[in-house]
Amino acid sequence: MAAAIFSLALQLLCLTLFSLSLLCTAFTSRDYSDALAKSILFFEGQRSGRLPSNQRLNWRGNSGLSDGASYHVDLVGGYYDAGDNVKFGLPMAFTTTMLAWSVIEFGSSMQSQLGNAKAAIRWGTDYLLKAATATPGTLYVQVGDPNMDHKCWERPEDMDTPRSVYKVSTQNPGSDVAAETAAALAAASIVFKDSDPAYSAKLLQTAKKVFDFADRYRGSYSDSLNSAVCPFYCSYSGYQDELLWGASWIHRASQDNSYLSYIQSNGHTMGSDNDDYSFSWDDKRAGTKVLLSKDFLEKSTSEFQLYKSHSDNYICSLIPGTSGFQAQYTPGGLLYKASESNLQYVTTTSFLLLTYAKYLSANGGVARCGSSTVTAEALIAQAKKLVDYILGDNPAKVSYMVGFGERYPQHVHHRGSSVPSIHAHPDRITCNNGFQYLYSSSPNPNVLVGAVIGGPDSKDNFADDRNNYQQSEPATYINAPFVGALAFFSGKATAN
Repeated sequence: MAAAIFSLALQLLCLTLFSLSLLCTAFTSRDYSDALAKSILFFEGQRSGRLPSNQRLNWRGNSGLSDGASYHVDLVGGYYDAGDNVKFGLPMAFTTTMLAWSVIEFGSSMQSQLGNAKAAIRWGTDYLLKAATATPGTLYVQVGDPNMDHKCWERPEDMDTPRSVYKVSTQNPGSDVAAETAAALAAASIVFKDSDPAYSAKLLQTAKKVFDFADRYRGSYSDSLNSAVCPFYCSYSGYQDELLWGASWIHRASQDNSYLSYIQSNGHTMGSDNDDYSFSWDDKRAGTKVLLSKDFLEKSTSEFQLYKSHSDNYICSLIPGTSGFQAQYTPGGLLYKASESNLQYVTTTSFLLLTYAKYLSANGGVARCGSSTVTAEALIAQAKKLVDYILGDNPAKVSYMVGFGERYPQHVHHRGSSVPSIHAHPDRITCNNGFQYLYSSSPNPNVLVGAVIGGPDSKDNFADDRNNYQQSEPATYINAPFVGALAFFSGKATAN
C-alpha cells in the first residue's frame, strides 16, 4: 500500500514537473504583447530622414536629409531595407503593404500598439506618396547606389556614398514596383479611413494613378534599372503577380467594380491558374489568392472560387499529413525555404495561415486537402509553432528577435546598430574605418530592438556572426508580416 502511494506521489510529481517544463517554454499573451511592441519599435531603427521628437530608438539620428535634392525632388524619409543605407522601393512598398494588412486583419488585437503600428505605416506611405507624385509619368523607386553603399560600413548619419536616384517612367517601365506601390497605398487607405479620411482619400487616389501607370506601361523594373536593383531586389517573378495584387488591394479598398472586372479579365494570365508556394517581396501570388478568397467565402462571388481552391492548395502544402503536403521543415520544426534570410518566408507564411484561418472561421469554412479537410484551428496551431520557434522555442533555445527573451543575437549585420552611435562617438566614422566594427567580436553597441534576423540553417544551427549576413541581417519585410501574427496571439486570452 505504502509503495503504491509512493508510486502515485512520484507520478504526480513527475506530471507536475513536466507541466512546469511545458510552461517554461510556452509563451503567454503578455509575452506576445511584448514581442508585438518590439516588432513595431524595430521600424524606428530603419527610419531615414528627419526623426520626430517622439523617436524612441534614440541612438539613431537624422540621415539622408538631402535625398533627391540633386534631382530637384524631395525624397527625404522612408526606410532603409535591411542592414545597409539604401532605400529600395520594391521591398519598402511590400513592407508597407504588409504592415497595413497586419493592422487591417489584427489591429483590433494591437491595443496600445495600434498607434505605433499606424505611425510605422505612415512613415512608409508619406515617402511613397512623394515618390509617386513628384514628377508626372514617373515613380521614384530607389535612393542610394547599392554597389557603392555596400563597399562602405558606415552609419546612416555619416553617409557620404552617392545618393543616386533611380526611377521608372513611361519609357523605362517598372510595373512590378509600381503595382506594389499601388498596393501599399491602397491597403494603407483602409487603415486611415476612419482616423484620417482626407489622408486615406489621397492614398487611394494616388494608388489608382500609380496602378494605371503600372498597367499601361508594362515591363519589369529589373530590365529598366539592371545593376542598380539586381541582384539585390531583382524581380525574379516578373510583374504579372504585382498587377493582380495591386488590383486586388484597390478593389478591397474602393469596392470599385472596374477593378473586379480587371481581376476577372486578367487573372488567368497573371497567375491565378497556378499554384505557388511562397510569398515574399518578390512573389505575391499566394498572398493574392488568400486576399481574394475572402470575397468568395463572404459573398460567394463565384469568380473567386478559384482563389479559394488555390489558397487551400497553398495551405495544404504546409500541413504535415495532408495529401498536398510538400513544405520542408527543419528537425526543430521551422519552415525552411532558403539559406539566405529564411525567416522572411516564415513570417509571411505565419501571417497567411492566420489570415486564412480568420476568413475560414468567420464563414464556417475549412481548407480542403484532397479527401480530407483542415480546420482553422489547425492553421492557427501551425502558425503558433512557427511564431514560437522565432521567439525562442527551438533547439538552440535562442530568440531570433533582438531584445526579446533571455538569449538573442548580439552580432547583428546592421551598420547603424554595430557602429558606435553619433551620441557615443560624435566624430565622423568614415567609409573604411567602419569595417573594424563589422569584423569586431564585440556585441553591437546599439540594440536594434525588435529586429527579426535571417535565422538558422536547415539543421536549426545558427552562428551569431555579424559577417554572416545570410543568417544575421534583419529586414523590414521580415518584421512587417510578423507584426500581424504577434498581434493575433497577443489578443488571445491564453496562449496555451
